[in-house]
Amino acid sequence: MPKISKLFFKTAILFLLVGIAIGLKMSISGVHNVTGAHAHANLLGWVTMAIMGAYYALAPAKAEGRLAMVQYGVYTLGVLIMIPALYMLLLGNPQYEPLVAGGSLITFAGVILFAFIIFSGERQAAKA
Repeated sequence: MPKISKLFFKTAILFLLVGIAIGLKMSISGVHNVTGAHAHANLLGWVTMAIMGAYYALAPAKAEGRLAMVQYGVYTLGVLIMIPALYMLLLGNPQYEPLVAGGSLITFAGVILFAFIIFSGERQAAKA
């Protein structure tokens, strides 16, 4: 399995743990005001990152090179900024809104890079 796939899967499971922790906190407290952060951690963190990791595992030629690693870094950075900022915003801290917006834009840039990788031509395998 390509290194990038392993990175995506390891990061995805960390986001799943965060998403579950947020869900448990809401369930135990009975206060569900941070549902959006819970959903984003699970969907953008766990599900989307696992799918990205699976794609790179199924298309190992696309996993080679620097662009895949840049895509991982950009997407991960965006989600890492967005989730905690969204959590704080939903707790009633409006000063976090610019961080949510910035994290969202960085995440979107990571998705655009992923789309570029998917639609770009296949690399030719080096002949020995």
